[in-house]
Amino acid sequence: MTHAFSAIDHAHMAHALRLAERGLFTTQPNPRVGCVIAHGEQVVGTGFHQRAGEPHAEVFALRDAGEWARGATAYVTLEPCAHHGRTPPCADALIAAGVARVVIAAEDPFPQVAGRGIGKLRDAGIAVETGLLREQARELNIGFFSRIERGRPWLRVKLAMSLDGRTALANGESKWITGEAARADVQRWRARSAAILTGSGTVLADNPRLTVRLPQGEAFTPPWRVVLDSRLRTPSDSHVLDGAVPTLVLHGAQARPQDPRFQAVELAVVAARDNGLDLHAAMAELARRHIGEIQVEAGPVLCGALFAAGLVDELLIYVAPLLLGDGARPLLSLPPLADMSLRWALRTVERSAVGEDLRLRLRPAGGVAMESGSL
Repeated sequence: MTHAFSAIDHAHMAHALRLAERGLFTTQPNPRVGCVIAHGEQVVGTGFHQRAGEPHAEVFALRDAGEWARGATAYVTLEPCAHHGRTPPCADALIAAGVARVVIAAEDPFPQVAGRGIGKLRDAGIAVETGLLREQARELNIGFFSRIERGRPWLRVKLAMSLDGRTALANGESKWITGEAARADVQRWRARSAAILTGSGTVLADNPRLTVRLPQGEAFTPPWRVVLDSRLRTPSDSHVLDGAVPTLVLHGAQARPQDPRFQAVELAVVAARDNGLDLHAAMAELARRHIGEIQVEAGPVLCGALFAAGLVDELLIYVAPLLLGDGARPLLSLPPLADMSLRWALRTVERSAVGEDLRLRLRPAGGVAMESGSL
């Protein structure tokens, strides 16, 4: 249903979205949600969801508003929940507070909500309008919507390359292609992710930690580390086995997971395909574990395989002002194309300078189809 929203409505929902962004690093696996309660232009209460298991945005905003919530309009970036989870239903809290109107940016596709929150509010006589800044609200929770609507996570591949499209020297050396500012920026993209994914080849070659390093005092929920390791080749001295953060190793059925070196991590079997793991099955397993937004940090083989399989939703590329030459390693290992009509077209979502480097965000040119719209 299309509504004629006023300039005041737009301003308050934009405010609610800014509040929701404050939970960017901390709400996983829950969505980021903000709420503003207002009488006309006057804001009487604000709140945002801070951590999974803690009160939702509406509860904080209602506490802030107190008795001023009665007769007010509540602006919420995601449909209020209507079920008892780890917290009581937010729809019930809004009804009890006596709000007169609720404006919702995006409907919640979660099966236990999915229109029930809206229905409960309307049954209580509250005016409900939806769709204000819907795309912005969906973008903020792109992994949440992907996991529920497509049954797989939103996959972002992070790569650093030279101007001639190379990611490392022929011997594998890649420290450092990009500058310090770009490397710090990557940490923030890691922090917003539910998981950081790599392959056993990268673990063997680079022994990465795949942890988040933010300035002291910045709160975040540590993302899972996920390693695709069909034969369980990960060495016992690998940082990913140190138990520092939750870690999941996906392997084939023929591997031997009882090895004591894996005692600090979780293991799960994934179906095999083409002498490796079925990448689609791996993504379905991660979605089943409520992992919605993934950042891939791997070599050209795994990144290329994910891309060729149609599983890459976004490329996050840092381009450094340097050249590495013909012998250096490529950005992605992709099959050769017979003619230009088969090329993979991308659209630029964002381009910005990060220190001396250029950051590009690219998505498939055809877009990513979602059941409730497009992202």
